[in-house]
Amino acid sequence: MHIAVGGFQHETNTFSQVAAGWADFLAADTWPGLLQGDALISQMMPTAGTAPRNIPIAGFIDAARNAGAQGRLLPLAWSAAGPAGRVTREAFENMAALLLEGLRRQPVDAVYLDLHGAMAAEHADDADGELLRRVRAVIGPHVPLVASLDLHANVSAQMLESADLLLAYRTYPHTDMAATGAAVWHWLARHLSGAPRAHMAWQRVPFLIPMCWQSTGAAPADTLYRTLQQIETRHAAQLSFAMGFPAADVAKCGPTLWAYAHDDETAQRAARDMLDAVLAAEAQFDGEILDPDQAVTRALQLLCDEGTGPVLIADAQDNPGAGGSADTTGLLKALLAADVPQAVLGLLVDPQAAQLAHAAGVGASVSLALGGRSGAPGDTPLHGHFIVEKLHPGEVEASGSVFRGYRLTLGPSACLRIAGVRVVVVSKPVQLLDLALLRFIGIEPAQQQIIVLKSMVHFRADFAPLARAILVCAAPGLLALDPALMPWTRLPDGVRRSPRKSVPHP
Repeated sequence: MHIAVGGFQHETNTFSQVAAGWADFLAADTWPGLLQGDALISQMMPTAGTAPRNIPIAGFIDAARNAGAQGRLLPLAWSAAGPAGRVTREAFENMAALLLEGLRRQPVDAVYLDLHGAMAAEHADDADGELLRRVRAVIGPHVPLVASLDLHANVSAQMLESADLLLAYRTYPHTDMAATGAAVWHWLARHLSGAPRAHMAWQRVPFLIPMCWQSTGAAPADTLYRTLQQIETRHAAQLSFAMGFPAADVAKCGPTLWAYAHDDETAQRAARDMLDAVLAAEAQFDGEILDPDQAVTRALQLLCDEGTGPVLIADAQDNPGAGGSADTTGLLKALLAADVPQAVLGLLVDPQAAQLAHAAGVGASVSLALGGRSGAPGDTPLHGHFIVEKLHPGEVEASGSVFRGYRLTLGPSACLRIAGVRVVVVSKPVQLLDLALLRFIGIEPAQQQIIVLKSMVHFRADFAPLARAILVCAAPGLLALDPALMPWTRLPDGVRRSPRKSVPHP
C-alpha cells in the first residue's frame, strides 16, 4: 500500500501587486523551501522524543510513523511561500507538475495534500480547487484524496467535490497545524481499513469576517468552535469551519463550513446547525479599532494604571502574514510624536537599512529613510538618525507554540534606536509572533513598556500571557481591516462585505 504525500501552500492577497513567483517557493523563510522525495520525509520527521514541527504535513507523517506506516508513504513534493499577491502561472504549473508527475510514476492507494485553501494564481482564481481537480483526474474516482486546510481557507465547491476529506485548523493563532495533519491521517487510516465513504454537506456563510476578529481565543470564535464540537458529538459527524481570508477578490472568498457523516441527512443537519450558530453570532465579530495616535495615547494611559507587563499594539493592517509589506511607519511616527519613554516596534522589513546598519557597526549613528516604500496610502519613509544597538545575521530558532520547530530566516537584521523607540529591522517579512523574534536581537519582551507588533492575531499565542493590554490599530498598510473598504469586483452578490454590527463601528 502506498500513500502519496505532498503539499502546496499559499495565502493569496489578490489586492497586493507583489506576485508570488517560483523563487519564493524554492527559498526558505518562515517555512522550509521546496522539499522533494526523501528530503520531504527527513525534513518533516521529528527527532526521537520531540513533537513534530507545527506544520500539517509534519503532523501527518509523525502520525503515520506512530502507526507503523512510515514505510507506506510515497513522498512527492512540498513547498510554501509567504502571503503575497497572486501566484504566478510559472510557479503554479511548476509545482503542480512536480506533484502530478510523482503520482503518475506508480499507482497509489491514497493521496494526502497539505494545502492552505486561499491560493489564487494568475490564471486560476481557485488554484487549490484546480490542483485538487488535476490530482483527481490522475488518480481516478476511487482512490481516497484527503487534505488539510488553513482556518483562513476560502473553500470552493470544486475543492469539496474533488476530495474525500478536507479538514481545517480550529485555532487562530494556528497552534494546531500539526494536530490537523495528524487528524487527517487518523481519518484516512480508518477509511483504508474499511470504513464507508462519508457523505458531505456544506454551507457558505453570507458575510466576510475581518481577520482581526477571527481569534479563537476570544468571542465569538471561541464559542463557535466549542459549538462545532458539540454538533459533531450530537450528530456523529466530522465538521470544519473555515472563517476565510477576506483579502481575496475571488468568487469563493468568505467563510465556509462543511460536514461529513454516515448519511446525507445527518451531514446536512450538522452543517445547517453550524450555520445557524454562525449567523446568530454575526454582530459579535466586532471590536474597537484605533488610529495610530489614539493607540499610542491609550497605551500611555494604560501604563499609568495598576498592572504589569507591556501594552501590545497590533499594527494589523501591515501584517506580513496576510500580504502586508511590513514596512509602514505610521505607528513609529506616532510613538515618536508622543515622545514615549520606551517602546519596541517590529519586525520592520527594510533590507537596505539593515545593510547600512551592518556596514556602520554597533554603536554607530546612521541617517536613514526607514521603511515606507510599499506604496500604502498615507505612508512615507521615516527620515531620522538611528543608533545601531545590535546586529544579527537573522537565523533564529523559534520557541513558541505557532512556530514550534521552525528555523526562521530573517536575513541581515538590526536593532536600531531613535529617541525612546527601538526598531527591529529585518530583511525578509516575518510576523512578530514568537518571543524569540525579540530575544534574538537582545530585547526581553516582558521588560518592555509598549510593543508594536506587525501581526494580526498570531502574536497573541505567545505575547498575550505577558501583556497588560492589547490594542488593535489601523495604521497605514496594504490590508484593510474592514473588508468593506476593499475594491471588490468578483465577490458574488448577496455576500456582505462585513458582518452586520450591533453598534456603529468606531
